[in-house]
Amino acid sequence: MSVHTGVPGRTGRQALAGRCRELTEARWFALAVMALILANALLLGLETYSGLAAEWRHALRLAEHLCLAGFSVEILLRLAAHADRPRDFFRDPWNLFDLAVVACAFLPVVSENTTLLRLLRLARVLRTARFLPQLRVLLVAVARSLPGTLSFLLVGALLLYVYAMVGWVFFHEFDPAHFGSLGRALLTLLLLMTLDGLGDAVHDGLAFSRWTLLYFGAYVLMASFVLVNVLIGVVINSLEEAKELEQEAEREQAGHDVPVLRQRIAAAREALDDLERSLPAGVPVQAADRGSG
Repeated sequence: MSVHTGVPGRTGRQALAGRCRELTEARWFALAVMALILANALLLGLETYSGLAAEWRHALRLAEHLCLAGFSVEILLRLAAHADRPRDFFRDPWNLFDLAVVACAFLPVVSENTTLLRLLRLARVLRTARFLPQLRVLLVAVARSLPGTLSFLLVGALLLYVYAMVGWVFFHEFDPAHFGSLGRALLTLLLLMTLDGLGDAVHDGLAFSRWTLLYFGAYVLMASFVLVNVLIGVVINSLEEAKELEQEAEREQAGHDVPVLRQRIAAAREALDDLERSLPAGVPVQAADRGSG
C-alpha cells in the first residue's frame, strides 16, 4: 500500500524551494549568518594591527576564505529558496545588495586590488541590517531622505553664499583673517553654522559696528535653526515612509505564505483520500486506526 503525500503538480523545483525556504527562515540560520558577519568584522579589525597581521597572515587569509565560502553558501541557499519564484528574489533590494557584495568578491579586478577588497569586506558588515529590522528601517529612511537632503544642501549652499558675500563686502577690510576672501568667508560661516566660535565673532563684530549683531543673529537663526529643523523634518518623514514600506513587505510576505499553507492542507487531504481508497470497502477509517493501534 502506498500513500502519496505530495501536492498534485508539485515539481522538484517547488520541493527544493520549500526545503531551502524552511532552512533560510530558521532562527538558527539567521544567528549563524549574523555570527559570520561579526567574525568578518573582527577579522577586518585584526588586520589593522600590522604586527598581528604579519604574524597571523596565513591564518587570517584562511579565515577570510572561510567567511567568503559561508557567505556564498548562504546566498546560494537564498537563491534556491526562490527557485519556484525567482522574480521575487530580485524584487527585494536587500537580496540584490547581498548578491552584489558576495559576487563582486569573485571578480578579478576586486580580488587583485587590496583596497577594493577591504571596502567590499567592510560592506558585508552592513548586511546586519537584514537581521535587525529597526536598523533596516533606519537605513531605508536615510536612503529615501537623500533627495530631500540634496534640496536642503542646495538651499543651504545658496544661503551660505549670500551671507559670505555680504560678510566680505562689510568686513573684508576690518577682519581679513575671516572675511578677506569669499573662501575664508564661506569657511567662517560654515563653522558658525555649528555655533563654534560664535561668541568671538560677535565680540569682534561689535568692535566694528553694533549692526553686526543683526548680521550674525539673522545668519544663526536661518542656518542653525530653520535649516536644521527642515532637515530633521525631511528625515522624520522619510522614516515614516520607510516604516510603511517595511509593513507592506511583511504583509506581502505573509500573502506569499498563504499558498504554501494551502498546498500543505491539500497534501494532507489527498493523503487521507488515498488512505480511505486503499482500505477494504465498508471498513471505516476510525476502525482501521483502532485496529492498527
